[in-house]
Amino acid sequence: MSPRTRIAALVLLAVAAGCVTVGAGVSDDGELRVLVYNIHAGHDTLGASNLERVADLISETRADVVLLQEVDQGTTRSGDVNQPAVISRLTGMGFAFGSTLDYQGGKYGIATFTRWPILSHALFRLTVDPPQERAGGAHEPRGALQVEIEAPEGRLYAVNTHLDASGTDWYRMQEIAAVRQLADSLLATGAPVVVGGDFNSEPGSNVIDWMTTAGWRDAWAECGEGDELTFPAGEPVKRIDYLFISPQLTCESARVIETTISDHRPVLFVLRR
Repeated sequence: MSPRTRIAALVLLAVAAGCVTVGAGVSDDGELRVLVYNIHAGHDTLGASNLERVADLISETRADVVLLQEVDQGTTRSGDVNQPAVISRLTGMGFAFGSTLDYQGGKYGIATFTRWPILSHALFRLTVDPPQERAGGAHEPRGALQVEIEAPEGRLYAVNTHLDASGTDWYRMQEIAAVRQLADSLLATGAPVVVGGDFNSEPGSNVIDWMTTAGWRDAWAECGEGDELTFPAGEPVKRIDYLFISPQLTCESARVIETTISDHRPVLFVLRR
C-alpha cells in the first residue's frame, strides 16, 4: 500500500508539475541544499511585485530543493501571471504546484521546485473541524504538498506546507497532526524525508513540539548560524519558517537570508545524506 492511501484523513487534490531541467550546482556528494521561503505572492514588504528577484535569490542560493508558500497561479493580484511557471523558466528548475484555494480568478497555494526529476507529486488537504472556508473572517484551507524526487544519491521526499495563521493553535494543531501522519508514513519507504514551510508557530509551541517529540529534528536547532528570526522581513521578531529532517539526514549549516524581497526571510539549509 502506498503512503498516500494510508492517509485516510487527507483528501487528494490535483497538482500540476513542470518538466525538470538539471542546472548548475547539482550536488553529487550527498549534499542537499534546501531553501524554505514564503514569497508573499511575489510581492516585497512594500507590496511591489518582484517575482524576478525571487527567482534570482533561488538561483543565487544554488538550492537543490525549494519549498515555497503563498504562490499564485493566474490571480488578479499576480497580474494573471502563472508564478510557478515563471520561476521555473527563470531558474531552470522543475516544479509541482498544489492549489489550496480558488482565488481572484486563479489558484493560490504552495510549490516545490527541484533541479532533479520529479517522480510523483500529490497535494493533501489538511481537514479541520469546523471546516475552513474562504469567506469574510473565515480561515483559509491548508494543504501539504508531497513530492517524490530522484536525486543523484537516490530517491527522497519533500513535504511542503503552510499552516493556519490565526491567533490560537486550534486549527494548527489539527493541521500538524495530519502533516506528521503523512511524514511518518513516508519513513517506511526508507528514503530521506524533509518537511518544511511556514508553520506560523514559534519554537517551543505545541505545534513545533508535536513534530520534535515524534523524532523529527528541527534542522535550525541542529545547525543554525546567526539570527534565526524570519518574520516580518523588515524587522523580524520571530521564527515561523522551518525544516524538519528524517534520521537519514544531518544538517551541516543553516542561515536566514536578510532580504525584504518578501514579508518573510528565506532560510537556506545545507544537509548531507
